[in-house]
Amino acid sequence: MKTIYLKIRRLATAILAVALTTACSDILEEQPRSNYIPDFFKTQRGVEGGITSMYAHLRYIYGQAYYYNSTLTGTDEATYGQSADGNYKDADLSGVGNLTSTTSRSDVLWGTAFANINTANGVIENGTEMELPASLLAEARFFRAFDYFLLVQTFGGVPLDLGAGIHKLNITTSRFSVRNTVPEVYTQSIFPDLTDAVTNLPDNPRVTGGVTKTVARFLLSKAYLTYGWWLQNPGDIPTYPTTDRTDPDGHDAAWYFQKAYDYATEAIANPGPYGLVESFYLVNVGSNDRNKEILLYADHTQNDDYYNGAVVNGYGDGSAPSNFAGWMMNWNYTDALAQLDGKDVNPLIRVSEQGFGRPWTRMAPPHEVFTHTFADRTNDSRYDGTFTTVYRANWSKGGQSWSTVNAANGLPIHEGDPVITFLPEDKNNDIKYPDNAGASNLGAGTLPNRSDYVFDIRGISRRVFPPVWKIGPYRTDNGTGAGQPNVGSTRPWNIAKFSELYLIAAEAAVKGATTKSGMSARELVNVLRKRAGRWTFSNAENKEMDLNYGTTMEAATPQEITINYILDERSREFFGEGYRWFDLVRTQKWNEYADQYTICGDDKGDHTPKVYPRDIQKFHYLRPIPQGQLDGMEMTDEEKKAYQNPGYD
Repeated sequence: MKTIYLKIRRLATAILAVALTTACSDILEEQPRSNYIPDFFKTQRGVEGGITSMYAHLRYIYGQAYYYNSTLTGTDEATYGQSADGNYKDADLSGVGNLTSTTSRSDVLWGTAFANINTANGVIENGTEMELPASLLAEARFFRAFDYFLLVQTFGGVPLDLGAGIHKLNITTSRFSVRNTVPEVYTQSIFPDLTDAVTNLPDNPRVTGGVTKTVARFLLSKAYLTYGWWLQNPGDIPTYPTTDRTDPDGHDAAWYFQKAYDYATEAIANPGPYGLVESFYLVNVGSNDRNKEILLYADHTQNDDYYNGAVVNGYGDGSAPSNFAGWMMNWNYTDALAQLDGKDVNPLIRVSEQGFGRPWTRMAPPHEVFTHTFADRTNDSRYDGTFTTVYRANWSKGGQSWSTVNAANGLPIHEGDPVITFLPEDKNNDIKYPDNAGASNLGAGTLPNRSDYVFDIRGISRRVFPPVWKIGPYRTDNGTGAGQPNVGSTRPWNIAKFSELYLIAAEAAVKGATTKSGMSARELVNVLRKRAGRWTFSNAENKEMDLNYGTTMEAATPQEITINYILDERSREFFGEGYRWFDLVRTQKWNEYADQYTICGDDKGDHTPKVYPRDIQKFHYLRPIPQGQLDGMEMTDEEKKAYQNPGYD
């Protein structure tokens, strides 16, 4: 089986062929092209090249840190961090910025998705004329649906006609556009393409990481679930372009919830090469990347700049298609100090290992992540398998050969001993915090007879917090040194997991779908909760484990599963992976979950939790059409105003 590693060749941006403006100068700008070469798709090689580019385009979305910010900041999973710029403060909706058509980083999606959709149009149009295998064209249909699904969730109704007709390859610049309604996007594009993909994709991937029937069933079930919520609209959220919440095909929300359940459970029952792995840790540890639980990923490699899509060695510049999202919710642990012969030294070195990596401190997890979402930090392995909670001395990676250094309470520590520990307690009254940075240079506290500096959960701030371990870097070429901690991660970015099928089906069941024997909402949720109780490794203790709290986890599951409980489970499974804004918007629970949050401030030594309110309005449930798109259209001011989502005028 072939493996796809490639440098993406961006094909022409068909829709309104304009360069998208960005809020940060180090972000890749889309370069406009007014002409396309349609002969590219007149051969099977050209069609296959176009399909290959569809896999590669995922790198421009997933792992792109500013788009990543738009999927998390402002939700219950993330707020802005101490070093945040306007990209993050604007998204937080807490009064420190303003989300507008020029500041929203969902522009990353708009520019990337439409270019890829046009490529898919060309592949399907020409490949059909050439009578190429339906299985090959189904890959293009999958990705066209994939991009339209992202777009319709983010912006509402979007254009199906890119300038040459609906689903037609556009080969010249078009500077006028008409937005279709949400039902039109789903029923004319997403559902037909995915139904075709389910029928014609193979059971096993054509290439390593390629899409299959199971992957198509996954996306179709999620699209049905999302559209069912849209039709039902329990929160009375406005849609745009304005349209009735009725289905052109005559189905109601219940029909779509049932379809979501049926397709998700069919995928579970007929998984093909996919399935759950033994433990949550094994899903996310870098040495087990591309495991059978991962349905779709944006791939990278440490072996070559060209095929990685970004530099492999040296210094990353923070631009797509580099995978640099993992830097954002990572704090500057290398500020930590210890003492050696009366002098300050750094016991923690920046390394390209999964628990370390490059810190940017642009985003931070609020306290509620730990006090609510991950309240069980004893039985549930997902807390330990999501965050780095212990930093161990690694000075030899920086070339030092010290035997010991002195840390908390003046006590000695060796290489590999804890330097900084985030304790699992919500509040520990025995911790003695300094008034400022203190001896640790972090504002960390001490406990009697402990040599490591400590924080409890109430001491987590915008500056110091447990980062997201599971998306940290992993390489096999570090040797005995620090490796390459300053470039983007060369790991694949996971986009879809087999485990999500259980939660899609459970959510559909809660929404009224008729369930199968052994697949009630509670039984589906408990499959993952039982797995969450299985410990094969402890990051905090840095050692293998053979513990099983699965029975305890199952027993703790409530008898009646609610949407809120499923949302909590989704965050425990997928925290920090870019799901959360979509989850809260789909279920219309964004206000309920994220209208306020708690965190300490920016300064070292600030351990005073404060509550910050957010102003989440109903119009925020859609992102603004990027200003660069509007500026490039040859339309009147009134037409442009009508094109923009209300609230962002």
